[in-house]
Amino acid sequence: MRYLRIGAPGAERPVLYADGALRDLSGVTPDIDGEFLAGGGYRGDPAELPMADLDGHRIGAPIARPGVVLCVGQNYAAHAAESGAPPPAEPIVFYKAPNTVIGPDDDILIPPGAKRVDWEVELGVVIGRTTRYAASPDEARECVAGYVLSNDVSEREYQLERSGGQWSKGKSCETFNPLGPWLVTPDELSFPLRLRSWVNDATRQDSSTADMIFDVGFLIWHLSQFTVLEPGDLINTGTPQGVALGGRFPYLSAGDVVELEITGLGRQRSVVKG
Repeated sequence: MRYLRIGAPGAERPVLYADGALRDLSGVTPDIDGEFLAGGGYRGDPAELPMADLDGHRIGAPIARPGVVLCVGQNYAAHAAESGAPPPAEPIVFYKAPNTVIGPDDDILIPPGAKRVDWEVELGVVIGRTTRYAASPDEARECVAGYVLSNDVSEREYQLERSGGQWSKGKSCETFNPLGPWLVTPDELSFPLRLRSWVNDATRQDSSTADMIFDVGFLIWHLSQFTVLEPGDLINTGTPQGVALGGRFPYLSAGDVVELEITGLGRQRSVVKG
């Protein structure tokens, strides 16, 4: 199944896409949140739900604000190389503020004075049940509620030069995580997935999850050894090569248009605002 949320920020309504039709989930759940996902999502007959119409409606992030956004750095071999770093021996983990999550077509805001704002197309993983000390990557995979298209927007000066020894300063600015449009359940996807990004219609990233150093099951298993993952939590699993940090492309400026796409997860388009 596929879920999305439509409406103004803070007033989104849950929608289900199944059997070629959009259905209103408002009578079933107030939101696509941890409680809904922990219950297994929608289990009834989609034909029993009223139709939903997207015309004129903003598309919000496909999940309500997560309790936590956990991110993994340098998880694609080619991206680690372009960053000048060897592949990590174990996952590099950092946190991103949950209030960075916005809709897939919302504007990206450059912080005052920032000059090194970067894009990162990423596969996002949404947790579907409480996960602690998973016994294996296979067990950990069973905890996935679905997958999302995520843009881990980053300010590289804040991340690397003003970091204080961690990356979250460069990751947690307002609007720094466009998400969606869809939350797609695992049964609808076949890996590997193709990830792509464009800036002003020019290709920036074009890669595959096959280049991931640590796959989804391993990441969830690993993270669960250090923290409890809860339903609705979001994991950004890393970006492939082709970001501005690699030196081949300029950083984002006001007026730029950033577009991302992952196979089966849809496409998003954000305008950069100063």
